[in-house]
Amino acid sequence: MSKIAFLFPGQGSQAVGMGKDFYDNIQESKTVFTNADQRLNSKLTELIFDGPQDTLTLTYNAQPALLTTSIAILEHLKHYSIKPDYVAGHSLGEYTALVAAGVLRFEDAVFAVKKRGEFMDEAVPAGQGAMAAILGMNSIDLEDITSNITNDGHPVQLANLNCPGQIVISGTAEGVEKASVLAKEKGAKRAIPLVVSGPFHSELMKPAASQLNNILSELSFHKANTPVVANVTAKAVLDEQEIKQLLVEQLYSPVRWEESVKTMLDSDVTTFVEIGPGKVLTGLVKKIDRSAKVYNIFDLDSMKDVVEKLKGEPTC
Repeated sequence: MSKIAFLFPGQGSQAVGMGKDFYDNIQESKTVFTNADQRLNSKLTELIFDGPQDTLTLTYNAQPALLTTSIAILEHLKHYSIKPDYVAGHSLGEYTALVAAGVLRFEDAVFAVKKRGEFMDEAVPAGQGAMAAILGMNSIDLEDITSNITNDGHPVQLANLNCPGQIVISGTAEGVEKASVLAKEKGAKRAIPLVVSGPFHSELMKPAASQLNNILSELSFHKANTPVVANVTAKAVLDEQEIKQLLVEQLYSPVRWEESVKTMLDSDVTTFVEIGPGKVLTGLVKKIDRSAKVYNIFDLDSMKDVVEKLKGEPTC
């Protein structure tokens, strides 16, 4: 029998107005937004609905905003008889997956990702770090390039292994530039600089990881009630202590998204539901396995449509 996985988007999927129809029409969803404002002592909901977009996109705003919106949507989805066999999230989205799996309380998770965003933003002075998407090159060849440049004194490494032919590199501005040029010389189709505030998922994030560890040590973690496929290992985990350690490592380690999806596919997952704004993750799933069934829930209409379709599909 086929299985279902819930996926949760990461930074970059944020958009002004996301989740507003849930806030306006669904009480339990509205409560999620209200709880976020109270826990952060901020006007996060106002920022999500009214913007401006450039302020919402700031790392320390986008992260709690995306988590809040995805959980607000998930709270309403719980009314229907659709439960995941696995959960996973891309980078920041892993925290949303942990809330969905009962590992963290929402209020603790939204506080943690707010601090995570602040630590990431502060870890490397503006302009000193960079990221770029390298298209059309395999990970072995690209890792050889980044290792050589790092050994020459310009740190750069693989950051997001998203799908075949799409890998993001991260490191110092000079390291990323040198790696991008060399990758194109070695056959990459394109090297696209990313508009980000820092070199995320690189060794340069270790100072932020140390600070995050202090925050996470103060929170209560629980054993997952649904297997969570971790970014760092691309393996399903349940143990709360292992999950906590992996969250720290995640800040400076590659997001192994392609491997994570393959882990779920190998575990008989045939249906992937992305919960939250955008369609980035389901797009990546399709590039990994064209036969996978993918759905997106981002507003009330899309939820109604997906619920109707999934109720007709056999699951374990």
